[in-house]
Amino acid sequence: MQKIIMDVDTGIDDALAIAYATSLPNVELLGVTTTYGMAPVAYSYRNTSKILEYLNTNIPVYKGSEKPLVRTREYSGKIHGSDGLGETLGSVDSDTSISSKQAIDFIIEQIYKYKKDLTIIATAPLTNLAKAIVKDPEIVNMIGKVVIMGGAFITPGNVTKFAEANIMIDPEAANIVFQSNLPITLVGLDVTRKTLLTNENVEHWRKKGTKLSAFFTEFTRFYLNSYKELHPYLKGCALHDPLAVGVAVNPELVKTIPLHIKVDLEDDALGRTTEDLDRVNNFQPNTNVCIDVDADKFMKHFFKHLLQIF
Repeated sequence: MQKIIMDVDTGIDDALAIAYATSLPNVELLGVTTTYGMAPVAYSYRNTSKILEYLNTNIPVYKGSEKPLVRTREYSGKIHGSDGLGETLGSVDSDTSISSKQAIDFIIEQIYKYKKDLTIIATAPLTNLAKAIVKDPEIVNMIGKVVIMGGAFITPGNVTKFAEANIMIDPEAANIVFQSNLPITLVGLDVTRKTLLTNENVEHWRKKGTKLSAFFTEFTRFYLNSYKELHPYLKGCALHDPLAVGVAVNPELVKTIPLHIKVDLEDDALGRTTEDLDRVNNFQPNTNVCIDVDADKFMKHFFKHLLQIF
């Protein structure tokens, strides 16, 4: 049984990733930590809790960071809706007492408890993970695997021509994570844009006729409509975060290359994930970067397991 923590900013594709993870018989989802990202952390916490409630699970959820380490965050709601879930749940009262301590302490505690048996799947800005590393640097040598949905190498970014959203939102946190020597697999836009969900796929969910399938159909159609407007050539919406789950449990889905990654913090290429050619101390690669994916195999696995729980 693979022990996993998910660090999320739920988010429509985060919701799909959570459902996918809970559907896998060989996965024990120990807990879900939340952060700001696609919506404020009060929303991502509420959204995550609601998804797990719909899935009829007792998996704990922990509130995390409410802002980037040094920057600000504004929310457009254009892709995921103002509530983060396609306008299905509405507004939530802001929680001025939110502290990142719960999420960060949970991450550290579980790493100490499970060590090499633990995998963290991060599908959000990397603020929680960066704070955990700063608080207890020893964890980088303990954990088994970290799978991050983020970055872009061959394909353009989705925020700027260089940068992917999860990295761009808190590039300082991302750089801390990549320079920490954690055992990272990076699942970026180069592969996630090859895993596309279509209206026809979602129609199969609707036909299941359950409360759960109706809920997922509604917010996923919002996501599909956003992609139709922004990226009509794709003919669907990318399964960014679900693919990170797929790679965590089935590494053979992807081809990777080892690189030593840094995150650009300069204004002209802010948030770009690129090879660090200027390093003077650590000459070993720090990241396995996904460059190709067996999209058909992943999609079949993803749909099979979601249809089973719907």
